[in-house]
Amino acid sequence: MTGFVVFVCAVLGLMVGSFLNVVIWRVPRKESVVTPASHCPGCDAPIAPYDNVPVASWVILRARCRGCGDRISARYPMVELANAGLWAAVALRFGAVWELPAYLVFVSALLALALIDLDTFLLPDRIVYPLSGALVALFGLAAVMEGDLGSWVRAVLAGLASFGVFLVIHLISPRGMGFGDVKLSFSLGVALGWLSWGTVFVGFFLGFLIGSVVGLGLLAAGVTNRKQHVPFGPYLAAGAVLALFVAQPVVSLYLGH
Repeated sequence: MTGFVVFVCAVLGLMVGSFLNVVIWRVPRKESVVTPASHCPGCDAPIAPYDNVPVASWVILRARCRGCGDRISARYPMVELANAGLWAAVALRFGAVWELPAYLVFVSALLALALIDLDTFLLPDRIVYPLSGALVALFGLAAVMEGDLGSWVRAVLAGLASFGVFLVIHLISPRGMGFGDVKLSFSLGVALGWLSWGTVFVGFFLGFLIGSVVGLGLLAAGVTNRKQHVPFGPYLAAGAVLALFVAQPVVSLYLGH
């Protein structure tokens, strides 16, 4: 059963990854993600369904638009493959449980937000707010179906606590912590809090650790300087996703279990 769930999630993850490419391109530009249909950014020609198959179409077309010949970025199939990999990994981690849909939504939203933040230094409310509502609702459904109200209450409290801590950091150092990161912290806290308070701590610790290491590396390489703004959302996202897989053994090791 687990293998079947992983396979199905991987296939669905590819298709959702194709939609994420639309979200990543259009949301920062305040465009609809529904209409018009997918089209080439170069010639504006609509993309036929047979040219819109995840990964395969990019390979068959040799990374070029069928109409104008403009090059299609490798980022498109990479996003599709990344989302498929994330969905497969999450399915393998949790199995066929009621909270699985919440975590699938969570990792896809984080992938889109991380790439948008890298491109624009923004974490759009059009994604962050619906993500928060979806997680509270989906974990609420899981709590009802599994008879585990305690985990849902902990998740919501973890979201509120995370938001409060990040808000204080933002007020103390607005340049170091953008308000978009503050708003995202609620969703991170909810998703990690469903598992445990220890998972919340590990997730944020990993986010700050990854951000510090990468930031110092970029400074040392001369790619950036202390006056340049560096998006923090991708590091928070990476830390949260990693925590889903490593927090439990880390916390158990720390507690000596």
